[in-house]
Amino acid sequence: MDGVRGMKVALIDSGGANIGSVRHALARLGADVVFTDDTETIRAAERVILPGVGAAAPAMAKLRAAGLIETIRTLERPLLGICLGMQLLFESSEEGDVDCLGLLPGRVTKLIESEGVRVPHMGWNRLQPIRPSVLLDGLPEGAQAYFVHSYAAPVGGDCVAACTHGMRFAAVVQRGRVAGAQFHPERSAAVGARILDNFLRAGVA
Repeated sequence: MDGVRGMKVALIDSGGANIGSVRHALARLGADVVFTDDTETIRAAERVILPGVGAAAPAMAKLRAAGLIETIRTLERPLLGICLGMQLLFESSEEGDVDCLGLLPGRVTKLIESEGVRVPHMGWNRLQPIRPSVLLDGLPEGAQAYFVHSYAAPVGGDCVAACTHGMRFAAVVQRGRVAGAQFHPERSAAVGARILDNFLRAGVA
């Protein structure tokens, strides 16, 4: 934990709820967390996290109003999107038919509801590793995380772990300095804490 203690982490204000639990989860790991929509503060941070609970269109409108679209697109520090924050990393979302940040290729679509498959997807589900990633280091076989969402990103070339709820979707993604988790690490007990710790310690590259 020594390498994490005091690390400057910017938690971007994207207008969503549940920010307090994310902040506390990071603080428990030893990070120095600031909740902000200030460009200079975000650029000065060692790690940047884009959380999100809610809908894609209002979140993108909030980021645009705060002048943060280009700030996020041109960041040089490691960036982690959480839940809706991960969805915003992609090119577009079916939710509100909105253009997103475009840092990752693909379009976010609604989960398919069917007999025995409820939408939103709420609860614990197993992560299915696809390729090695620093984000997954140290996770046990059969690791589960806590999901709450109705939309999801495709399993593309940047997907390092998938999940299945009616359809298969991206649970963890990584491309260069950009990464995302569709689930809530702050609500995923030891598995979530390990992923956050991995991100803080090693970032992504």
